[in-house]
Amino acid sequence: MKRAIILTAVLAAFAVNSAFAQNSALNQRKPAVTDQNLVIQIADLTENALFYPVNIDGVNMEVLAVKAPDGTIRTAFNACHVCHNSGRGYFVQEGMVLVCQNCGRRYRMSQLERQAGGCNPEPIFPANKTVTDSEITISKEFLKQAKTMFNNWKRQ
Repeated sequence: MKRAIILTAVLAAFAVNSAFAQNSALNQRKPAVTDQNLVIQIADLTENALFYPVNIDGVNMEVLAVKAPDGTIRTAFNACHVCHNSGRGYFVQEGMVLVCQNCGRRYRMSQLERQAGGCNPEPIFPANKTVTDSEITISKEFLKQAKTMFNNWKRQ
């Protein structure tokens, strides 16, 4: 009986550690960029979204990038088009979806960068970035245009 209890405790600890290891791969943030172009290395991207903090003219912003299930690279601002003014209109990854922290809308990676409007991460379309074989560059000038979406970002 004692062995069964110990074995159960060991298996439970293993399950918790496995879940923690899996979740620690989610919602990773890269080093912040201040008042310059954002450069994203394509080799860094996987099915787990990476979050890129950016500070433009004193405004904290965030861009997310991910490799979608079809292998394409998708980028968006981490600001919900509808909920961004709430202070909680940003996304975190849970499993293989992004979840709006204001309304709870779940958004598949395959939907990212497909449409503007609605309750979804604000897309960064191909016309607004430069893509090479190795990197994606989002210009400081384009980032400046998006600052208003982040005026109340991550505030209660």
